[in-house]
Amino acid sequence: MADMRNDHGIEIRGLSKIFGPNAHQLAPLLDQGITKSELNEKHGHVLGLKDINISMSAGCIQVIMGLSGSGKSTLIRHINRLIDPTRGEVLVGSEDVVKMSPRELREFRRHKTAMVFQKFALLPHRNVLENTVYGLEIQGVPRNRQVDAAMHWIERVGLSGFEKSYPNQLSGGMQQRVGLARALSNDAPILLMDEAFSALDPLIRVDMQTILLELQKEIRKTIVFITHDLDEALRLGDRIAILRDGEVIQQGTAQEIVLTPADDYIMSFVEHVNRGKVVQVDTIMTPLHEGQVPQGGVTIMQGTLLEDAAREMLSAGSDRLTVVSADGAPIGSLSLQKLMSAMVRSDKAA
Repeated sequence: MADMRNDHGIEIRGLSKIFGPNAHQLAPLLDQGITKSELNEKHGHVLGLKDINISMSAGCIQVIMGLSGSGKSTLIRHINRLIDPTRGEVLVGSEDVVKMSPRELREFRRHKTAMVFQKFALLPHRNVLENTVYGLEIQGVPRNRQVDAAMHWIERVGLSGFEKSYPNQLSGGMQQRVGLARALSNDAPILLMDEAFSALDPLIRVDMQTILLELQKEIRKTIVFITHDLDEALRLGDRIAILRDGEVIQQGTAQEIVLTPADDYIMSFVEHVNRGKVVQVDTIMTPLHEGQVPQGGVTIMQGTLLEDAAREMLSAGSDRLTVVSADGAPIGSLSLQKLMSAMVRSDKAA
């Protein structure tokens, strides 16, 4: 399959969206600090997004998180221009999606992006195979290549043997696997996932998250994943942006958001998070100075999560660990007491 992904990061600059007939005339009010409620009460228009600036690295999972009405689904629909912005840029590589002609936009949607929806969006009269090849049919790909690509991804998402089954014969989790296989069959460098797992039962949802993470190790696509669930965001996102009332409140890695919440709103999200599943040992370790000899104990690779490190230490009966870099050089140390304390407290100096 062709590799189109190297230059397909996404840069969103100054993106704003006002819903209503006089959106462009009212846009200057955003610079004056008008709020979502004021815009609605005084002018009868709805603020969808306000001055969004997010850099999404190629080959990474960018999670957009927020509660209902925060603007997260509106944002993802700007990337393939299902919604036109009031102002701002959506740069994919060197191209501004906002300025694309109808023909350019059609080609962009067909070849550069694929979308996975919350409600699966499968065609009920088509079986698994025929649903999976649908995007390739639209592109005019020869039938043998359609089937080869579809069968590859059907197998990769764990649906081998169900090629001739119809959507009403499948569970919700299986239907979403078909949706994922269909999106991957297009071989688009950008994968847009709008609340893709939100309609699934909790255990199936975790299973789908695992499948996505395992596939991403292979496909390395630029994935934009929308969710209202913080645990899902922390598990999936290389980076996370949290929205409220159409504005980005905080963005960063899972660790950055959990350890240094920007305000009380973010704090309310993260206060009950299991930090052991998010924070890495090198974040809280005591660095070793040049020439300093580590004190022994269990050896742990940098980047290891606290929960995994604690498990190894307890298994070995050790109360201290040495953190090593990728090349095996000792870079820090950490006591079991400090590690366990950091799993339940928010400050790095636990």
